Amino acid sequence: MTRKSHAVLAALACLVVGTAAAQDFPSRPITIVIPYPAGGTSDGQVRMIQEKLGKLLGQPVVVENKAGASGAIAAQYVARSKPDGYTLLYPNTGFLITPLLNDKAGYDPLKDFKPITQTTSVPMVLLASRDVPGKSLSDFLQYARKQPNGVMYASAGTTSFGHIESARFSQMAGIKAEAVPYRGEANTTMALRAGDVQMLLTSPSAAMLGQVQQGNIKLLGVGTTKPSPLLPGTPTIANTIPGFTSNIWFGLLAPAGTPDNAVGKIQAAVKTIMEGEDIRAQLAPTGALPQTSTPAEFAKLMKDESAQLRENITKFNIKAE
Repeated sequence: MTRKSHAVLAALACLVVGTAAAQDFPSRPITIVIPYPAGGTSDGQVRMIQEKLGKLLGQPVVVENKAGASGAIAAQYVARSKPDGYTLLYPNTGFLITPLLNDKAGYDPLKDFKPITQTTSVPMVLLASRDVPGKSLSDFLQYARKQPNGVMYASAGTTSFGHIESARFSQMAGIKAEAVPYRGEANTTMALRAGDVQMLLTSPSAAMLGQVQQGNIKLLGVGTTKPSPLLPGTPTIANTIPGFTSNIWFGLLAPAGTPDNAVGKIQAAVKTIMEGEDIRAQLAPTGALPQTSTPAEFAKLMKDESAQLRENITKFNIKAE
């Protein structure tokens, strides 16, 4: 047999092995990497589906929190992982922002990842410290406009979605506001409760809404176009600030180059989970709605939102510190 024949046979053997491995997916535990600390919205959502996803896929699903650099540490880690479907990223809209503000972010959200599915849609909510007088958004704006140095708002990092949206809100509302970055969503809520900041625009979590129910912080408005059925009695921000809406998506991504077979199996399993009434009931207290998509639909959403964020960053002169 010639050397060329050996090479052809070796290539065919590799192809057969690779195809078999793809068909057998998954054959070992899958890790979902969360770009934020435990206790926040992203972490809570993944914990809700972790066990169900493992059962549907026939393998354990491991959750790993890799916080830091506004999500860039986790994004870099997953982008550089082997594209085999066993290491996934669970980002939200903020994942698109860091590379737009920092050319050394270390990842390209549209090139380094393969979209699997959107999982949920969450309206941003506006909260205030209980030390701020009044109960409504109008009351808050009157208070903010009277402060010589303005108010301070918390954000989960200077390149987070909440940071950009808070800056956009402040400009549209005509108030002076200074950003105070914290590490993770849970810390921003605690800073608001402690009175270290006066305002927080963020995606809701069960823990944060619990603080609202206990009277430790105030819920002023929701970023949906119409009142959210999941946050009854909460007015839209647009009622007071015409034209202001803000929603955030959460979803699953794999490293670029991950086989379609693996992506398809994960997407189908997540879709099955998100269509269940039990997960809808679990998500309801956090203000989130199940919303899945095909990989192609998720890719388009990311592309369109990246373009919109780029425009807002320029329009509102957002700068990374």
